[in-house]
Order: sequence, then C-alpha cells, then structure tokens
Amino acid sequence: MRKHASLHRWDADVAAYLCSRRALGRRCAADERILGKLRAFLAQAGAHDLDRPHFDAWLRQFGHCAPNTRIDYGLLVQRFCRYRRRIDPMCYVPDRLSLGSRRPYPLPSPIEPQHVAALLEYLDGLPRVAPLTLRLPALRLAIVLLFTTGIRRGEAARLTLGDVAAAAGVLRIRASKFHKSRWVPLSTSTTAELRTYLAERHAVDPHAAAADRLLCSRAGQPYSPETLSGAVKNVMARSGVWANALRLPRVHDFRHGFAVAALRRWYEAEADVQSHLPHLALYMGHVSIDSTAYYLRFMPAVVALASDRFARACGDIIDRGAP
Repeated sequence: MRKHASLHRWDADVAAYLCSRRALGRRCAADERILGKLRAFLAQAGAHDLDRPHFDAWLRQFGHCAPNTRIDYGLLVQRFCRYRRRIDPMCYVPDRLSLGSRRPYPLPSPIEPQHVAALLEYLDGLPRVAPLTLRLPALRLAIVLLFTTGIRRGEAARLTLGDVAAAAGVLRIRASKFHKSRWVPLSTSTTAELRTYLAERHAVDPHAAAADRLLCSRAGQPYSPETLSGAVKNVMARSGVWANALRLPRVHDFRHGFAVAALRRWYEAEADVQSHLPHLALYMGHVSIDSTAYYLRFMPAVVALASDRFARACGDIIDRGAP
C-alpha cells in the first residue's frame, strides 16, 4: 500500500514500536496486522493522526466480532499509544474503561486418558479412503502428541521431519512462542506411535526431505495449524466421546489436560509439586511459571489430591487445635 504523506510520523512510530517489541522476543504479528488496519482506515479518512472520533469509528467496524476480540484490538492500540505518549505528551491514548470489560473465558473441558483412548479407537475404525492418504495416521499422531506432550497446535503443525529424533524419542520445537526453542522428550508409548507413523509416511513419500512437514494429509500436503485444529476438532465431534458433555472440548484443552495430568502424577507420587513447576514451565515452553499457572486453575481432581496431602500432614493440628 502506498504511504499517505500525512502519516509519516505514524509510520515512524509504528516501526520503532514494533522494533522495540521484537527486541523483547515478541513476534508482533498481531500488532503489525491490527496497526496496519488502523493505518489504512486513517489514510482512507484523510486523518493526520489518531484521535478519539477516528478511534471510535474504527473500532465500530468490528461490531461483528466477539466482545473479547474487540477489546483485544482496542488494548493493542492503547498499548501502542502509551508507547507514543512517552515521547509525545499530546498523543491520544484510548481510555481503558471505554473499551469495556472482558467476558470470562470458559474453563477447559477435562480430557482424560479414557477419552483419548476412545478417540483413537474411533480413528482406527475409520476406513482408509485412498491407499496414499496420511490423514488418519497423521491425526492419530497429532492427538497422541497433543495429549502426551502438551505442545501447542501450531508447534505440532510446524514440526518437520528434521525436528524428529525417533531413535532417541525426542522432538525439537523451533522458535515457537516468545522465540523459544526447546527439546521435548517423549514417553515410550508416544515414541512407538511416532515410529509407526514415520514408517507409514515413508511408504507414502519415500523421497521426503528433512525440511518437509511431519504431519500431512497426503504426500506433499502438510497440515497448517488451522487445518490441523479443524481436523482434530471434527474427529472429536464425530467420535461421540463427548456426546453427553456440556460442550465439546477445544483442541487447546489437550494442553490443559497435559498440565493437569502432570500435577496429578506428582501428587500421587508424593513429590514436591512446587519445586517441579519450573520443570513443567520449561517443558511446555513458557517464559515463567506464571504462564504455566494459567493452565492450573481450579481442577477438582488435583484439588482433592492436594486436600488429602494437607489432611495427612496437618490434620492432627486441625483436630486438636492450635496451641
């Protein structure tokens, strides 16, 4: 798009802002996209800069979006304007209260081992529609990886053959969220699933290179994060595993399920849970345990185990009372 002459200061401030954010390890794809939309709106309106009438008019364009989405867009612009305010005290900054309050996101739906077992059994019962398709094996491996490693859907979709060390049972996650790369060790059963899939993939595409994607619907047709998520959710809906549940779990709930399962194992093994949380944060690719805590909100199964441990350790004090 040709730059509007009157927005040269806006363009310079956006460039400096994105540079500062990326220096902190942020990808800034959303910032660049939303600020680009706002710039196009200002250019079309013939505005020299952002003010309240133009901001309100721009935000009204997203009336069809979910309330939280509109608030996210407004907060993103507000964050940029606060950055500008450090240099220009006259810069307009949207009022946070005018953006409204976020609606709470629904709590994750529990995904238990028996759910995953039933889901895999359903996949195994589906017929292969073509001899060269990898769709069912890829979806089976994707579900196993999501549940047993807690990797993000985008991380699973972006895995290449070169990122897989099947002999050692390790995955390499390259420059994911916050530009963090990490090694993810696999369990024995997950490693066996990976080797089975690699054998099928080699039979379909024996000349695949290390840079080719791991998860493909067929040779040369890799899954994107969006198509992989849609395919997994479609299988979850059709399987009937959650037919009696209040709602179908999200694909992201596999990541919640992994975190909850880790805590449950530690409590059952009488391990020091607090000292293990940094390990969980590192495995899941978080910058700190604060990010991991998002996945560890109220969980009845874990709360019951924690209560039992507390009762065993301090129950006698409560029974007899403090001295």
